[in-house]
Amino acid sequence: MAHRGALLSYASSIVGDRSSAEDVVQEAYLRFSSVADARPLDEPVGYLYRIVRNLALDCRRRTTREESVVEHPGDAPLLAAADSTPSPEATLLARDDIQRLMAAMAELPERTRLALEMRRFGDYKLREIADHLGVSVSLVHEIIADGLAHCRRRMQG
Repeated sequence: MAHRGALLSYASSIVGDRSSAEDVVQEAYLRFSSVADARPLDEPVGYLYRIVRNLALDCRRRTTREESVVEHPGDAPLLAAADSTPSPEATLLARDDIQRLMAAMAELPERTRLALEMRRFGDYKLREIADHLGVSVSLVHEIIADGLAHCRRRMQG
């Protein structure tokens, strides 16, 4: 948390957008936390910067790729012909996953559940969630990380 501002500036310089940089830093923190919990790191700050750099470059590449995609009117018949209906097995597995995720989220404290829903399902920015909950952005970051970790554990076990 002590390096959050510097990490945001670093990510912003790569992705060119402060809100995308916040997303990158949040994702980096989640990945860093899972690795740091598993084993001790010699240079944790350097490792965190490397994660931010890699995620920011991925974000920039993805944005560039998305912007370069141009739909051609001649492609419409091909797109319409593709069957995107999932198989019955995939539908059943997805329903089971959704039920397990809903049960995991129901176990969360109200504030954590709300922050996680706003972030993942409502596509709210961290600042918007912080304003809504009346807390700091860094606390929202921790709340969401805790909620995601809980849900991840419940989905795996």
